[in-house]
Parts: sequence; C-alpha cells; structure tokens
Amino acid sequence: MSPAGSRHCVVLDTNVVLDLLQFRDPRVAGLANALLDGRVRALTDSRCAAELERVLSYAAFSLDQAARAEVMRQYRASVADSGLTEAEDARHLPSCSDPDDQKFLELAWRTGADLLTRDKALLGLRRGFAKLGGGRIGKPEELYPHLLSAIRLA
Repeated sequence: MSPAGSRHCVVLDTNVVLDLLQFRDPRVAGLANALLDGRVRALTDSRCAAELERVLSYAAFSLDQAARAEVMRQYRASVADSGLTEAEDARHLPSCSDPDDQKFLELAWRTGADLLTRDKALLGLRRGFAKLGGGRIGKPEELYPHLLSAIRLA
C-alpha cells in the first residue's frame, strides 16, 4: 500500500517538522536518521508545505527571511511530494477539531502513511482513523520503534 515501495511512509505534522529541522529535538533523532538514510520516507503536499511556511513566519519564532528560507530548503530536501491532489473525497474521515490540522489526516489517508504528530486533537482521532483502515497516528517517539520493525519485515 505504501507508495514508497520498501520504505515506510510517514506524514509529519508541522510541529514534528519543527522538532526535526528547527529545534533538533533529541526525541526525533532516530527519525531524523531514518529520513536521512532513506529507511523512512516523509510525504507532503502543497497544503502541508504552505502550513509550515505560514507557521515559520510567526513572531514567536523570531526567524528572519533567510532562516525561514533555510528551514523550507531543508524541508523540501527531506520530504517527497505525494503528487496527489485533493480530488479524493475525504468527508468520511474523522474531523479534527482544528481545521488547520485536517490536511495532515487527509494526506495520511490518501497515501496510506502513518501520521506523526504531537497534536492532541489529531492524537485523539487514532481509533476512528484505524477503524476506517488508515495508518497509525502517534507521537514520533511512540511510533518510531514500530517503523523500524515494519522496515525489517518489508
């Protein structure tokens, strides 16, 4: 089901991308290594990339244009565009209480990927998403051991 063949596919929400590329959070170091060496493939689309670009401009991050551009460069180098459009009807999916996060759930559904997030609203949709046959939703440090075993079995 994975469009990446033997590599395990994931969708990263904006907070996980920031943990990886801006904050260099040690909790995602294993994921960062798996992305770098190609064992895991992160998928994105234009809506998810636009969300990251918007969030990087928040005053709380104090990032100038050059710093924002560098994070976006690293992001584009770290992810693969899913190549999918919004054509597939996603009304059957559970609704996230934060409409800005629904795009990550939809992308995970359309690509058959797991969704890595720390967002409580998205994490709360785990059961409903799984009942529909979607991938797993979880924090990177919770799902990363599962990613390794899935890769070994592939």
